[in-house]
Amino acid sequence: MADTGGVPAPVEVRRATAADAVAMAGLADRAYRPYVARMDGRRPGPLDTDYAATIDHAEVWVVDGTAYRLRAFLVLVPGPDGLLLENVAVDPAAQGQGLGGALLDLAEERARAHAHTSIWLYTHVSMVENQRIYAARGYVETHRATENGLERIFYRKTVG
Repeated sequence: MADTGGVPAPVEVRRATAADAVAMAGLADRAYRPYVARMDGRRPGPLDTDYAATIDHAEVWVVDGTAYRLRAFLVLVPGPDGLLLENVAVDPAAQGQGLGGALLDLAEERARAHAHTSIWLYTHVSMVENQRIYAARGYVETHRATENGLERIFYRKTVG
């Protein structure tokens, strides 16, 4: 990575294609598998997602890495209550490079492009690192609920 004086280098993001589905599943495995132990052996949803179907029905963005290995991805689903940030995943080997923040910025841009006034998301109660990130970026907890046996925290952020 080039020296940028402490400022993250611009992140090159592109729309996902069907050819990215296998790499997305691999990245999800690397990013979410560590949470299985925290979740008492339960699998986070992204480990079982059909990424080919996700690319077909959602707005999916990726950050390339080496051959067959993505550095990060973002899944957005426009809906009547705002833009759902369904998934943002960064390869553990690429964390700390500003990729997650760049993808969260992109989510806000896409919300505005879809004329949504808010973005919402949810995370598992055990994913405390993510909770801190979302709170620091202006997401506000709206409620907690158990869905499919998973304890989730729901967040929403208003975008201008």
